Amino acid sequence: MIIIPPYLKKGDTIGLTCPAGYMSAEKVAACIGTLQQWGFEVMVGKTVGSKSKNYFSAIDEERKNELQAMLDNSEIHAILFCRGGYGMGRIIDKIDFKKFKKKPKWLIGFSDITILHNHLFTNYQIASIHGPMAGAFNLKENNITNIQSIQKAITGKKNQYNCSFHKNNKIGVAKGKLIGGNLALLVNSIGTKSDIDTNNKILFIEDVGEYLYSVDRMLYQLKRSGKFNKIKGLIFGGFTDIKDTDRPFGKGIDEILKDIVEQYKFPVCFHFPISHGIDNVAVKIGVEYQLSITKNKTTLKEL
Repeated sequence: MIIIPPYLKKGDTIGLTCPAGYMSAEKVAACIGTLQQWGFEVMVGKTVGSKSKNYFSAIDEERKNELQAMLDNSEIHAILFCRGGYGMGRIIDKIDFKKFKKKPKWLIGFSDITILHNHLFTNYQIASIHGPMAGAFNLKENNITNIQSIQKAITGKKNQYNCSFHKNNKIGVAKGKLIGGNLALLVNSIGTKSDIDTNNKILFIEDVGEYLYSVDRMLYQLKRSGKFNKIKGLIFGGFTDIKDTDRPFGKGIDEILKDIVEQYKFPVCFHFPISHGIDNVAVKIGVEYQLSITKNKTTLKEL
C-alpha cells in the first residue's frame, strides 16, 4: 500500500534546497514569489545561492545535512528541489529516513531527483512528485500548466493530462502505479538500493543531452534487465537536445524508441509532456493512474 503524504494547505511551509548542482539565488526568486502567492511560507536552504566554486551547490556532507534537516523538520511540509544535474547518487545512501517514514512530506523534482523518488518508492512505498523545479518558474515561455500542475498536486487535486496522437503510439488502456523518471538515472540505479520493480506498473522515461547511441544503449540495458517484461504501459516523454556522432548512428530518436518496444503488446505513448524542455507536468510517483491511448489522443488520469 502506497503512503500518501499529507496535502498542503495555506500557511504551510515549503523548503527549497539544492542537493546536487549549484543554482544562484536570483534564479530562485520567481519560485519563492509564486509559492508565497499561493499562500505558502518558504524556507530557503544555505545550498541555494551558495559560495560554491565548482559544479555542486556544496560539498557532499553539507548537501546531505541540509536535505536531512529538511526531511526531519516537522515545520516543513514539502520540499521543492531547486535543480538536479548530478549529486543525489553521492549522498542517497547516507540519508536517514527514520523520522521521514513516520511523518512523510511531498518531495518535488525531476532529473537527478529520479534517484530519490525511486529510492522512496522502492524502500518505503512513499509517494512523491516528479515535476518542475525552482528554475522552471523563471521561464517566460513556460506553459503555465506545468506550474499549476505542481500547485494542484501538492494541494490534493487530481491532475489529468492529454497529448496528441503520435504515429508510433500503441493503442490500449493500462492501469497501475506510475513510476519512472530520467533514463540515465533509471539505468544508473539498477543493482542499487534505489532500483525499481517495474512489474504491473506504468513506466515513464525522459532524458536530455544524450547521444543517440547512448539512449539506445540505455534502453537496451532496461530491456536486458527485464524492466519492460511485465509493465502495464510505457510513456515516452521528451528526449531533449539529443545529439548524434560525427559518423551518424543511423536512426533518429523516435525510431530508436519505436524499435525497443516493437515486440511488446502493452500500450505505448510517444512525446508525452514530461521532459527537460518547456513541457513538463507534475505526476505522482507510486500513485495509481490510468493511461488511455486511442487513435485521437493520449490521456493520463490520476485515479
